[in-house]
Amino acid sequence: MSRTSRQTMSAEQRREQAAALHASIADQAHALRGSEEWRRFLDFSRSFHTYSLNNVLLILAQRPTATAVAGYRQWQTKGRQVRKGEQAIRIFGYSTKRITEEDPATGEELEKRLPRFPVLSVFDITQTDLIDGEEDHATIAHRLTGTDDLGIAAAVSDYLTATGWTVTREQLDGHTNGYTTNHGRRVVIETHLSPAQGAKTLLHEAAHITLGHLETPHSDYLTHRGVMECEAESVAYVLAGLLGLDTSAYSIGYIATWSDPDADTHAVGEDIHATASRVLGAVHTLADALEPATIPPTIVQAQH
Repeated sequence: MSRTSRQTMSAEQRREQAAALHASIADQAHALRGSEEWRRFLDFSRSFHTYSLNNVLLILAQRPTATAVAGYRQWQTKGRQVRKGEQAIRIFGYSTKRITEEDPATGEELEKRLPRFPVLSVFDITQTDLIDGEEDHATIAHRLTGTDDLGIAAAVSDYLTATGWTVTREQLDGHTNGYTTNHGRRVVIETHLSPAQGAKTLLHEAAHITLGHLETPHSDYLTHRGVMECEAESVAYVLAGLLGLDTSAYSIGYIATWSDPDADTHAVGEDIHATASRVLGAVHTLADALEPATIPPTIVQAQH
């Protein structure tokens, strides 16, 4: 007769599966970048003004989770409406004023242009809603639906709590899935996310912590934010795959976006492979911490 026994995945099996999952990211990103959905997303993304570093710092100081900002009427041209009562983000604009002065030496009139830096009001995409009848091309990372039958969120929450972090579910802005801050060592997850998306977001935030991103100076964070987001989401995707949750509908679009939307597919693949050792190292660190609560067992047939 045969008997089925449950044994946890061996270290070698886990390494092989994690490496295969990580390698698949580049292939899926390549397929996504060849789609019509990606073209429409790029058209939307490229329509935004590029802000100076000083204005970027001002934006993030007022709204740390900001990702895409524009003026009130600019948002309307993009098919979105700023919600009534939203507080504007203040930045500095640039213009010139033409004046005419008399040259004291020659008596001639000279035209000059004086720089001006008016205060402008802009709003983040999280402060807007899609106008009825308009199509939404603002994101290519589609939130997961479904349950968390594997108990991933509970296991990650227990791990983070045991290591000194506070995990809470709070109502955010409707677009931000979650965030982690060193102030009070808090991990916050959006209340209204589906159980599956909430579990994936917790893995993403745990990855930021494990990878040491929160210890990075703010100036370095601004410079390397794309790399950090790609690393954290890659960890979430691979670890979720090991646990039995497929997050590709969200993760691949998220990684493709943060890896530079304008880069060619070969460059994106190189970026993904360049971070493999850090990503897989964090995956195995978190997997070790979560065992045996969540790592699925293998099925072994024993003959008698």
